[in-house]
Amino acid sequence: MKYFVTVEGREIEVVVDGDRVRVDGRELEAHLGTIPGTPLRHLLLGDRSLTLAIEPAGRGRWHLARFGDRREVEVVDERTRHIQTLTGQGVQARGPAQLKAPMPGLVARVLVEIGQRVEAGTGVVVLEAMKMENELRAGQAGLVRAIAVSPGQAVEKGQLLVEFDP
Repeated sequence: MKYFVTVEGREIEVVVDGDRVRVDGRELEAHLGTIPGTPLRHLLLGDRSLTLAIEPAGRGRWHLARFGDRREVEVVDERTRHIQTLTGQGVQARGPAQLKAPMPGLVARVLVEIGQRVEAGTGVVVLEAMKMENELRAGQAGLVRAIAVSPGQAVEKGQLLVEFDP
């Protein structure tokens, strides 16, 4: 399985295949074990042995500490990253949040208005694709900044539908 790990603004591609990992193209043997009763993990990566304190920080984020050096790390699998790029919610996204069409289709309904405050999970646009209606929802709370589509409009995959201000 492929993962994208972001540490201090640097993205590292990691492919895990059993006890083998490929880190930025370099293949290594890897073992990760727990140290019972502690938040510590023992990582054997190639010929390096590391003991790390690992704490979840929510939604793919982790706090890693080694010898008092603490860093926040984001880990996203390939599928999640693809979904983030379609919805404009990836770590590279800057400025207003965007809702983009995850597939080609026809806009059946727009459920919000400019200036409306929405919460995460609020229905925003209903997109008809392959004779099915799909309600697209806000990924986070915000204020509707712009609506780029109208009912009856055909849209392509990745096309901007709605922009939000946080």
